[in-house]
Amino acid sequence: MMSLRIVFLGSDPIALPALDWLAGEGSAIGEVVAVATQPDRPAGRGQAVQANGIKRWALERGLPVHQPEKLGESDVAWLAARQADVALVMAYGHILREAFIGTPRLGTLNLHASLLPGYRGASPIQTAVAGGERITGVSLMRIVRKLDAGPVADRESVTVGPLDTALDIESKLAAAGVPLLARALPKLAQGALTFTDQDEARATYCRRLVKEDGDLDFSAPASTLAARINGLFPWPCCSVEMKGQPVKLGLADVAGHAAGGAPGTVAGADADGLLVATGEGTLRLRKLQRPGGRMLPAAEFLRGFPIPAGEKIPSRPMSILVKSIPFRS
Repeated sequence: MMSLRIVFLGSDPIALPALDWLAGEGSAIGEVVAVATQPDRPAGRGQAVQANGIKRWALERGLPVHQPEKLGESDVAWLAARQADVALVMAYGHILREAFIGTPRLGTLNLHASLLPGYRGASPIQTAVAGGERITGVSLMRIVRKLDAGPVADRESVTVGPLDTALDIESKLAAAGVPLLARALPKLAQGALTFTDQDEARATYCRRLVKEDGDLDFSAPASTLAARINGLFPWPCCSVEMKGQPVKLGLADVAGHAAGGAPGTVAGADADGLLVATGEGTLRLRKLQRPGGRMLPAAEFLRGFPIPAGEKIPSRPMSILVKSIPFRS
């Protein structure tokens, strides 16, 4: 079996485990011959312009790196010059032109971080966790012009635990891309990889998240609120007002005991967190952060910022994160 020539397109560290596998154990199946990634951007506290992790990975291995601000005709020519068998995409961040998609001999494939057809769009990891899903995964699909609608060759599932945040699930999904590629790439090289059309009736869509998505309405069930808090950590991060100060929430779950009072009323604390009454059940806030401070376990946070029982946390309307039709851009 010949080794596939792969051009990789990605801009987020979620792709690094797959790249590491391709450079190591998977090198007999596929060789990454070039990488395309987003241009260097300001990052960190000092906002210095920095290369992302995908570019650094490529440079460490002496691979050519292509960083267009927007894909055009010259980028199709660049891809053609690489003589790629397949272009492999994961969290790239650019819309691909039809001519670009069709340039590699075996087409352009995408590792999408959801179990398609669910959670097509820009924030599948966060939105799946925020939506209370207990299983999500990675799908290997053929790219078409319609948003994440291409036929799917294979999927790899991961479980979402009650205390998993979007950051935790991103790590699980990053690892899940490896067995998916290990199964699929040999079949692709042999011409035996089959694709199945997605069920459009089951498609759901998510969008780019904004800061306002971190608002919470305590009249919702505790399970809904806990999932939202965990799913939106670390960005945009849910936040509430406590004693007149904005407080970020980093982890939550549903407490087993009932709390009295109107939704948003603090009912006290247990060994694991601050207890808050909701429209259904008791929400336990396990990690909290004051302005200028660190995200702390609730017990440590409350030692420096006590919240008495009976304190009322204001509610704010919660935005819609998922639809059965695409969001308008």
